[in-house]
Amino acid sequence: MKKIVIFLFLILINVINIFAGTLVVLNKDDSNLAIIDTETMKIIAKIPTGNSPHEVVLSADGKTAFVANYGAQTPGSSLSVIDLEAKKELRRVDLSPLLRPHGLQGIGGKIYFTAETNRVIARYDPVANKVDWLMGTGQNLSHMLVGSADQKRFYTANIGSDSVTVFEFASIPPAQSKIAQIAVGKQPEAIDLSPNGNEVWVGLNVDKAVDVIDTTTNKVVQRITLDERPYRVRFTPDGKFVVMTMPNTKELIVIEAATRKETKRIKLESAPLGIVFSKNGKTAFISAVQADVVLKIDMEKGTILSQVETGKVPDGIALTEM
Repeated sequence: MKKIVIFLFLILINVINIFAGTLVVLNKDDSNLAIIDTETMKIIAKIPTGNSPHEVVLSADGKTAFVANYGAQTPGSSLSVIDLEAKKELRRVDLSPLLRPHGLQGIGGKIYFTAETNRVIARYDPVANKVDWLMGTGQNLSHMLVGSADQKRFYTANIGSDSVTVFEFASIPPAQSKIAQIAVGKQPEAIDLSPNGNEVWVGLNVDKAVDVIDTTTNKVVQRITLDERPYRVRFTPDGKFVVMTMPNTKELIVIEAATRKETKRIKLESAPLGIVFSKNGKTAFISAVQADVVLKIDMEKGTILSQVETGKVPDGIALTEM
């Protein structure tokens, strides 16, 4: 009987591990990464990174974090590769002469990133431990990055040029390519690609709006006016809704993607920054400041389930469900 109980207990633990998520957040002013238990919303560990880390992505198995060390007064030029199981930085990848790494996208085992100062996107190969490809945007302050699952299309939001750069590759690894510049509103920063690949939504800091780009024509087809600047714009996993973090008004705005109509506003006590969803899209995890916390939110009910203080100025956030 005792053996059966132990066996059932081990099965239960495995089931819990299957559905548990690996949630991490970067504390910019503390220069560290916090690992958070998604069920208890408690800090498991904090791991030092490079100076002022801004964005983070996880490997497909959720075991490794890749961190863009953007830097504060002095421009950063490194990626931190962190073993989440061992809870330590494995290596700090020197990207010199590339400066201000920021937007990150992990696809096909590769890590794509922007180097804002150099006006390029580049690719880091974790297995070979080297940057194996880069290409210029020709635009100023290429900040955020989003790419298609087949690695053949990438989009950068270029804050200083009021544009989105489109890279279209004929093959992987990139060989022949086409580059297009799409004029958008003032100071584009937030950006996301719809799950079906048909649209790119880009947030405009000055115009306090979102421009919707048709990816078949590479043209802006609609502008959605908001009250304030959207810090981040994210499609839900099913592509039905787009959620925007609005730090100046301390709220989330939810827009139905098909109709472009606002469906919900979720008021918060902190200013939301980064956002990531559970696989079913019913739960969102939000990094927020004033006060510095990570929020766990029920998106259907629009309520805060729990929160945890993580460190100073939490921003970049990532989640992989195991």
